[in-house]
Amino acid sequence: MIRFFRNGRPILVLLVIMLMSFPHSALAKKGPPPKKAEPVHAGKKTKAGEPPQPSASQSTAKDALHCDAKAAVLMDALTGQVLYEQDPELKIPPASFVKVMTLYIIYDAIRSGQLKKDDLVTVSERAWKRGYKTDSSKMFINLGERVKVEDLMKGVAIASGNDACVALAEHLTGSEEAFVSKMNEKAKLLGLNNSQFRNSDGLPAEGQYVTAMDMATLARRYIEDHPESLALHSQTEFEYNGIRQGNRNVLLYKNIGVDGLKTGHIAESGYHLVATGKRDGQRMIAVVMGCEKFKTRAPEAQKLLEYGFRNFATVEAIKKGAAFGPIKVKRGKLKEVGLLAAEDVRVTVPKSQEKSVSATPQLPESVVAPIKKGQVLAKALVQSEGKMVKEVGLLAATDIEKSLLPPLPILIGGIVGLGVLSFVVFWFFRRHQRKKYA
Repeated sequence: MIRFFRNGRPILVLLVIMLMSFPHSALAKKGPPPKKAEPVHAGKKTKAGEPPQPSASQSTAKDALHCDAKAAVLMDALTGQVLYEQDPELKIPPASFVKVMTLYIIYDAIRSGQLKKDDLVTVSERAWKRGYKTDSSKMFINLGERVKVEDLMKGVAIASGNDACVALAEHLTGSEEAFVSKMNEKAKLLGLNNSQFRNSDGLPAEGQYVTAMDMATLARRYIEDHPESLALHSQTEFEYNGIRQGNRNVLLYKNIGVDGLKTGHIAESGYHLVATGKRDGQRMIAVVMGCEKFKTRAPEAQKLLEYGFRNFATVEAIKKGAAFGPIKVKRGKLKEVGLLAAEDVRVTVPKSQEKSVSATPQLPESVVAPIKKGQVLAKALVQSEGKMVKEVGLLAATDIEKSLLPPLPILIGGIVGLGVLSFVVFWFFRRHQRKKYA
């Protein structure tokens, strides 16, 4: 027994050496896996989910501006920032502003495959009467006539045809009432909390109203989701059944960059215009509602557009897909991973303050494999005039699989331990053989 313990000393020495060779972390209890990175969300939003408003430094020129209308809003279409507002939440009967929502639903249906532009629509008696039995704008479609969807869309966008609105509504959903239900559902999805639709064309109806702020938001989303719609809204005339009609948006004729969007008028609320234009990479949306005279709405909308283009700059702080990083990867088949910005970020600032916009990435020292392409690994902070504007997720540019080899310290410790073990075993058996033949 005594001899056994004496001969076992080398084994005890071996165990001690192996314990010293391995890093303590290899024998420590394994902690929980790192938490999955959460998507980065934008900072606090304002009305209808739009970005923060311009700073107080912009107020001087704004205070001097006034519109001869019941309500008005100027919005940067690329950022959603409101640059001017006048009674923006006043609820006003919308008149033909409703037709923007009508066309929005139709474009959605075309994109989803429910409608095709060359589909033929049979004009019902209700649609025909909406044009001929009321003193209102019309496309001049005939009862029982079969009209292409595309022609009806032109009739709505250019000639502001009430009859065309009803024909499209009935064709898509079976009845105007069902179509109006879709319009109100869409309004909720867009965050139009102060708007209510009762028909598809905007004729006077009890409980039908919008606000200037909601109208600016609707116009922005409509253009953003269906930019091809401006090809219709920018046309200055439309001819159907031998009758030629001009677009009532007179700003289209002035060559000032205006390419939309819609006029409206009923005796109850006055003259409306939502105008949009583009210059030097900027796009503005001006809404004026409740002008007393026809000749007032276009100059007032133009005044807002000029104010926006002349006094503000739209700065691209981050471009979608812009590269950041790379950052180190632990336990992966690749040693590092690149990052890509998840979205475009633009900021509206007063002209001459473009350099106040910055984008600062916040990167971890390292990440642990496996990594999936598109996984949020970091974020970038966008600031304007020293104030936080938005956080943007930075996504993994590629998949990275977990390495089959252990971390380097453990690998080295294992190799050293095996080497020591081999030496001790060799020494032990050689000593045993010497004693045997001694």
